[in-house]
Formats: sequence, structure tokens, C-alpha cells
Amino acid sequence: MIQSMTAFAARDQIRDGLAWAWEMRGVNGRGLELRLKLPDGLPGLEAALRARLTAGLTARLTAGLARGNVSLVLRLTRGDGPGAAEIDPAALDRALVAVQQVQVRAAALGMTLAPPTAAEVLAMRGVTGSAAQDNAVDDGLVSLLAGDVEHVLADFIAMRRAEGQALHGIIVAQLEEIAALTDAAAGLAAARRDDARATLRAALRRVFEDVPEIDEARVAQELALIAVKADVTEEIDRLRAHVAAARALLGDARPAGRRLDFLAQEFNREANTLCSKAQSAGLTQVGLALKAVIDQLREQVQNVE
Repeated sequence: MIQSMTAFAARDQIRDGLAWAWEMRGVNGRGLELRLKLPDGLPGLEAALRARLTAGLTARLTAGLARGNVSLVLRLTRGDGPGAAEIDPAALDRALVAVQQVQVRAAALGMTLAPPTAAEVLAMRGVTGSAAQDNAVDDGLVSLLAGDVEHVLADFIAMRRAEGQALHGIIVAQLEEIAALTDAAAGLAAARRDDARATLRAALRRVFEDVPEIDEARVAQELALIAVKADVTEEIDRLRAHVAAARALLGDARPAGRRLDFLAQEFNREANTLCSKAQSAGLTQVGLALKAVIDQLREQVQNVE
């Protein structure tokens, strides 16, 4: 079953004086791009998370993420317990000196800056720390968070699959319409063949009447070349083959977005050639209808992982 690249999941947890919140978002992308925004002071967490996001996790998840622009944000808050946040006086002094230097430099350049609030100063890196922060890794915080991401990832993949089911139905309907239009084009091409023969015979008679000494073999060769150039059998066969290939991809357990996108381009190529060879109003209309459905198909497969 195909999966969408668009999804969202969030998770909040509180444990042992710690509170953390995950937020995971996914949008379309040509490849897989992971953007992680994590708190400072947790060495090894990013590497662990990247490994878990791109590989199978548990028996519930057959795969991780293979494609899409995915952002994962972790917000970590320490409560009033042993790991409560504390102000580092030396770091606070450095931050205030830095703020003063910025204010003085701005005034020298004729600029007036609003003074920072206490909350903004506290948010500066290093001003607040935790008595237990240095021991966080030893206490297993990184391992705890790396394991907890499984839950948000499971919700995220579940939403991708739900979106994928909706896309599956839309794409199947579009392939059915392409198949029906291809059959209609085949019927019109067969009916046009008899008219084309009559037209060529009439043209040949006119040529013989106007130019009695014409080389009949050369005329036959030129008319055969015209007939070959106007033949759309190959385009129709390829369209049918592409429909069969796309249906097979929809049932493939592996990510199929790139391959479906390639097929959509091939669909469009055959539809363009069909229109250029049409030489009849009916076949041209079918070719244009094909192009419209193929454009819709391509828009949908852009969302497929």
C-alpha cells in the first residue's frame, strides 16, 4: 500500500520532574531530508533519532521513512525536582555584559534597541542550567527519549498510511480513466485507418492525373511513410503498458513515488505524440482528455512516498 509524504504527529510526556513534547511534520520532497531541532546538552540523541527514523523500529512498523521533508522538534522542560533549572551566575554575568556591549555599539551607530526582558536573558544559552544536567546522559535520558520517539513515529506513519489509502483510491480511478480513454483512442484509430486509406487513394489518383510520368514505386514509398508516421498503435500499446506498470506499483510494498512520477512523465510523452499524430478531431479530443487526466495523476503521485 502506498504512503503519503504529508503527515503530522505530536506527543507530550511528563516523568520524574521532566516534561517533553514531540512535534513531527512531513511534506513532499524529492528525497529524504530530516530536520531535527533538539535541546542542547544531549549528546548522541540526534544520531540515535536519525537511525530510528530511517530504519524499521518494531514489529508494528515495517519500515521507517524513505522520502519527504520531515521535521522533528523536541521541547524539554525541567520541573521543580532534582533536575530543576538553576541560574549560572558566571554565565548570567557574561550574558549581561554581552547585552550591554550590543546596546553601546548600537548607540554608537545611531540605533536604539529595546532592552531585553528577563525572560529573554534567561533564554540565552548557558544562563540557566540544571544540577542534574551533566548526569543526564548517565541517567539514561538520551535512551529514554530515543525510545519514546517510537510512539510519535508510529502515529506519524499511521497518518501517512491513512493519507496513502486516500491517494490510492484517487490514483486507481485516474488509471481507470486513462485506460478507458486509451481504448477509445484505439477504436478511433482503427476507424480512422479506413478513412486514411480512402484519402490516400484519392490523393494518389489526383497525382497520377496531374503528373502522368510519375514513379509509382516512389509514390507508394512516400504514402507508406505517411501512413507509418500517422500510425498511433505504438503509442496506444505503450499507454496500456504504463497503466499495467502503475497498477503493479500500487501493490508494491516498497516506496513507489519516484517510479510513479516517472511513469506519469511517460504517460504524458505518449499522449503528446498521440495528439501530434491524431489527424482527426475525435482522436485529438481523446488525446487532450488523456493529457488532462495525466496531469491530475502527476499532481497526485507527487504526494506519494
